[in-house]
Amino acid sequence: MYSGGYFGAGDAAGDFVKSLADCNASVGLVLGSASALVLTVGFYLARRVISFRDCMDAIPEGFRAMVPAILILCCAWTLKAATESLGAKEFVAGVVNAQAASLQSLLPAAVFVVAAALAFATGTSWSTFGILIPICLAALPAGELRIVSVSACMAGAVCGDHCSPISDTTVMASAGAQCNHMVHVATQLPYVLTCAAVSVVGYLVAGFCPDWRVALPTSVVLLVAALALVKLILSPRRRAVARGG
Repeated sequence: MYSGGYFGAGDAAGDFVKSLADCNASVGLVLGSASALVLTVGFYLARRVISFRDCMDAIPEGFRAMVPAILILCCAWTLKAATESLGAKEFVAGVVNAQAASLQSLLPAAVFVVAAALAFATGTSWSTFGILIPICLAALPAGELRIVSVSACMAGAVCGDHCSPISDTTVMASAGAQCNHMVHVATQLPYVLTCAAVSVVGYLVAGFCPDWRVALPTSVVLLVAALALVKLILSPRRRAVARGG
């Protein structure tokens, strides 16, 4: 709110929604992190958990622990810049836009898959929103199918972004948990792919019958069935491991 001008004298002054829309995310993150650090130190000192000297000694240790994550982020941003310079997003947008009008019923599922793949490759969901949402709005008339397609775009982009090895959210998650970055990516992929597969089928159903009373229960049933199948497959392996132990 501060970086968006909520407390200033501009157009966003006193306007909560507009200040969030006009905010500077980088400035907000820096201010939020600095405030959290100061409040945490004050909280620990007030409760006498650790001394002031120990607090100050912990700060450089924390920075040192984040160096690998920062290096991974720098490499990831370099790869993102390379893919953007090659025009990957424009290429995908052109392919989808060329086929969108003739595949309206299949568009929600196709948009979900394309959005997930694009976000996974580029490591960002917001750019994927900006590319694919205008295509969905232009390809479909106002109605339920347009809403379903926009939903598929947002769901696919978030899905791809949060399992991408070059996404800042994925890097920070593995750094915060202090685990190997690629191990973190590999261990969450089975969960992501299971939910993504169910979502694709759900969006196929929604494309031909864009009524939530049909598509949503179908997706829930499919997800429960998928989880039951996973449990059935893994149970013999768990029993074998238990016997071996």
